[in-house]
Amino acid sequence: MRFEVWAPKAERAELQLAGGTYAMERDPARDGWWTADADAGDGARYGFSLDGGPVLPDPRSRRQPDGPDGLSAVVDHNAHEWRTDWHGGAPLAGAVLYELHIGTYTPEGTFDAAARRLGHLAELGVTHVEVMPVCPFPGTHGWGYEGVSLWAVHEPYGGPEGLKRFVDAAHGLGLGVVLDVVHNHLGPSGNYLPLFGPYFTDTHHTPWGSAVNLDAPGSDEVRAYLLGSALAWLHDYRVDGLRLDAVHALADTRALTFLEELSTAVDTLSAEVGRTLFLIAESDQGDPRTTAPRESWGLGLHAQWNDDFHHALHTALTGEAQGYYADFARAPLGALAKTLTRVFFHDGTYSTFRGRVHGRSVDRTKTAAHRFLGYAQTHDQIGNRALGDRLSATLSPGLLACAATLVLTGPYVPMLFMGEEWAARTPWQFFTDHTDPQLAQAVREGRRREFAAHGWAEEDIPDPQDPRTRERSCLDWSEQENEPHARVLAWYRELIALRRERPDLADPDLAAVKVAYDEAARWLAFRRGDIRVAVNLSKTPATIGLGRNGLSRVLAAWEPVDAPGADGLLRLPPESCVVLGPAGS
Repeated sequence: MRFEVWAPKAERAELQLAGGTYAMERDPARDGWWTADADAGDGARYGFSLDGGPVLPDPRSRRQPDGPDGLSAVVDHNAHEWRTDWHGGAPLAGAVLYELHIGTYTPEGTFDAAARRLGHLAELGVTHVEVMPVCPFPGTHGWGYEGVSLWAVHEPYGGPEGLKRFVDAAHGLGLGVVLDVVHNHLGPSGNYLPLFGPYFTDTHHTPWGSAVNLDAPGSDEVRAYLLGSALAWLHDYRVDGLRLDAVHALADTRALTFLEELSTAVDTLSAEVGRTLFLIAESDQGDPRTTAPRESWGLGLHAQWNDDFHHALHTALTGEAQGYYADFARAPLGALAKTLTRVFFHDGTYSTFRGRVHGRSVDRTKTAAHRFLGYAQTHDQIGNRALGDRLSATLSPGLLACAATLVLTGPYVPMLFMGEEWAARTPWQFFTDHTDPQLAQAVREGRRREFAAHGWAEEDIPDPQDPRTRERSCLDWSEQENEPHARVLAWYRELIALRRERPDLADPDLAAVKVAYDEAARWLAFRRGDIRVAVNLSKTPATIGLGRNGLSRVLAAWEPVDAPGADGLLRLPPESCVVLGPAGS
């Protein structure tokens, strides 16, 4: 087989394979590339040496059996026998996503263990599993956002074969798989890319240091590296979509941006393989151009997370007003109403958190609702809290039901975070397993300093390196058998089934969403076609005028409630919610 590596500054390159050393030759057709032909099969260990230096793992390694610092291994993707003849799942317009972390979804923390729990999601009514990053990172346990070797799979999870078995199991249950990938930075530990070429640039800087080189000299090959990695997940592992981490941190001044190139390549691959493939961006820019079609001068990504909806919902539920919640907390029901109808809260308005005007308005007449994901909880919004506490740690089951109702009957593609559906009481904390003692101490101290600045005692902040921090974050699957967890789980199932059965709840027309609310009384109601949804976040009953519109049937209710009478008034119990439909529906 042919081995190749891009090392434009090297004067000499060697391949080390099975104890032998092979001189590599310059590729006359590709500047900076070196190649060598050698006999090697699946699993063969190898690495590259530049100018007589140490043997390094392949930047395009498909497998790192001994972790980021070890030798690479050959992977024969054609050797895997897929069990499921998969032609693609539900499009985003009808999707319900479920974000999970392989290392804490089960105590075992492996692909195979997670696959054994996928039947729960199929029964719940989920359509796609969104898996947090799986590229190799130091140690055994971590969030995955400090990965390296962007073509490989974390070995403790099960490596390449484990991921394929997981995807195959999901597809066998009718579940699509979305993979979270990180292009904006790589982990500091085990990252050998700078020794090979200009993968990073000091032209731009990010919170993690030098930016990935998307526009400086040498960036053509860096972009090809990232594009190739993204397409490999979709092609070699049959993943259905990618979630792109923090695309706002991709510093790129070129006329044709990397994200446009990526969306074009994914659309092309989708046509070639005959499967629906998509890209979901995480972006804090509040910019509808992220998902606007390329022919309309957008980036052409298929959807993006909507943190503004989350922030409005979170402040309405909890009353928290610190940090970026401050703007939303001034009138949380009003903020929630705006994000339900206009997507972004900051759409050219002043953000006190940023100290400037932020965002851009969405054209609701031209932009489909499924371009945005709505959620009450995510790994970020839980794990980046000091104690990693979920909403269930402080909210009543009734308020949790209200949150679920707003997400699952709202206009956006719903996304749940693992365990949310049964009001899991286990926290989801920040944990690492750095093998470098200095880096481990720096992370530990940095975490404590960050929250000490917000009034937390340092000793109260969980130690990311303590194995018990990860153990506390593993789901307790036995919870769902007990109350109030069983009741919350039944409510999620009911709402997801209702969303699937009622076409009005999948209507992509944002302009058709109508909202009414009372800030003081803490209730909100909205209309989607013939469906009316109302939530009462107050501790006292609410009387909500819905008009004389024939809504005489309760489709779902958290607490017993009568449909509006002839006066058009809905009387909703405290911390409760209801979904109404027309008579005879």
